[in-house]
Amino acid sequence: MASNIMRPAFAYTVVYVKDVAKSVEFYSRAFGHNVRRLDESHRWGELESGQTTIAFTPRHQHETDDLTGKVQATRSDRERTPIEVCFCYPDVDAAFKRAVENGAVAVSEPEDKEWGQRVGYVRDIDGIVVRIGSHVK
Repeated sequence: MASNIMRPAFAYTVVYVKDVAKSVEFYSRAFGHNVRRLDESHRWGELESGQTTIAFTPRHQHETDDLTGKVQATRSDRERTPIEVCFCYPDVDAAFKRAVENGAVAVSEPEDKEWGQRVGYVRDIDGIVVRIGSHVK
């Protein structure tokens, strides 16, 4: 019998942002997630997103910068971060419109992809690319 010790649950995706409170508010409004937690210091925020938590923390922290290195931000709209946040919706066009109406910057309007998914792209308030897509058919 295999042990569950080697099969951990995926717990968090941590997004390093300029302003935790603004990012939590933005993701809540633009993508429809409920806020689970925003600590009083505004150095940690979480959204309800199913089994995996989306968490936000400042880009620079004295606790981790010296230990694991500084987070590198993009320098222009021609660059992107090495992470993409993806959400699946039954109505991609409505979700895309909602995101843009709530401050996301449109990158690519939703379109049907050859692999059976409808996908659109936006940038969040920190320039991180967010994929708004349907489940693959």
